[in-house]
Amino acid sequence: MTENTGSLSHLKVIDLSRVLGGPYAGQILADHGADVIKVEPPAGDETRGWGPPFLEGTASYFLGVNRNKRGMSLDLSKPAGQELLARLLEDADVLIENFKTGTMDKWGLSHAEIERRFPKLVHCRVSGFGADGPMGGLPGYDAAVQASCGIMSVNGEKDGDALRVGLPVVDMATGLNAVIGILMALAERGQSGKGQFVETALYDCGVSLLHPHLPNYYLSGKVAGPSGNAHPNICPYDTFSTRTDPLFLAVGNNRQFATLCRIIDRPDLSADERFADNSVRNQNRDALKIELEEAMRAHDCHELADELIQAGVPCGAVRSIDQVVDDPHTRHREMVVDIGAYRGTGSPIKLSRTPASYRRAPPAFAQHNPEILQGLDADPADHPRAESYPDKQP
Repeated sequence: MTENTGSLSHLKVIDLSRVLGGPYAGQILADHGADVIKVEPPAGDETRGWGPPFLEGTASYFLGVNRNKRGMSLDLSKPAGQELLARLLEDADVLIENFKTGTMDKWGLSHAEIERRFPKLVHCRVSGFGADGPMGGLPGYDAAVQASCGIMSVNGEKDGDALRVGLPVVDMATGLNAVIGILMALAERGQSGKGQFVETALYDCGVSLLHPHLPNYYLSGKVAGPSGNAHPNICPYDTFSTRTDPLFLAVGNNRQFATLCRIIDRPDLSADERFADNSVRNQNRDALKIELEEAMRAHDCHELADELIQAGVPCGAVRSIDQVVDDPHTRHREMVVDIGAYRGTGSPIKLSRTPASYRRAPPAFAQHNPEILQGLDADPADHPRAESYPDKQP
């Protein structure tokens, strides 16, 4: 097994969460060294069946957020499972769960009881809308929250229908915020000696992503709608046609704009009073796009992108997923991870002395039940691996 070089190798984490936000948080902690025990119900995490594609009966969706974890199954609806969970928590540092409000209470593990029995434990709950308020305790999935928190309303073609962002941005932001909250609580525990409750709700995290649309609304009172690839505040910041493929320009200042104009052989544009600074470029963005695309039709997208970025103009050719995976820079940055038949996405967090490590492929269902139970001095024969998880692979 690869050496554990992570900064969190002193931590034990019990991950009771399912689907994406909580498991993603658990994988981040695991990649950086924590001993994360993924506890699944007898039917398994439902994302094991969210395919195709499948690897040995487990869907890619599950594989994408459960690396470096040990896996076990417990029936927490039964007293024996609840007792084993309590024993797992005795020396744990962190508990991650995403049960609906009241579920942990039924198992004798309300937050007040957790505080009493495990005073140093950091208890993190990922939820849809939080436990209280008008929508407290209600279920939330990423796309539904994208709709309800306003993200879909600003995503899509200009004057077109609202669209879901093409990745689970709310779930992933919630997982990231869960990790931030956990690490904050652990840092504070170093001073107080006490754990605390950390909550990240999909709704809150979705609202927090509405930059710059919320600041714009606070100041102007204008409600934003879809704007295609164009930025509401910056110009030129959009996709532009070239002779070959589309190119995204992200021009943030006048110097970059002047460089762009010089490289596409239109230095006059940067001297044009209609385009003299970002404010007037925004007012004349349609005219500017026509001028830029006319000049860029003489250029190959990839050659132009390379020349521009080398000259300090942020840009990027619009690429497909396979092109990203095959890119030498993706590999250089160790963003593709191979463990046997498993391939996953590497950690974007780079630490100089204590880097992430990739030690275990995502666990098969209940794979580590025997070793974890033996570590608790519990007889595995008294807690056989649940067999109700069906093989979802067709």
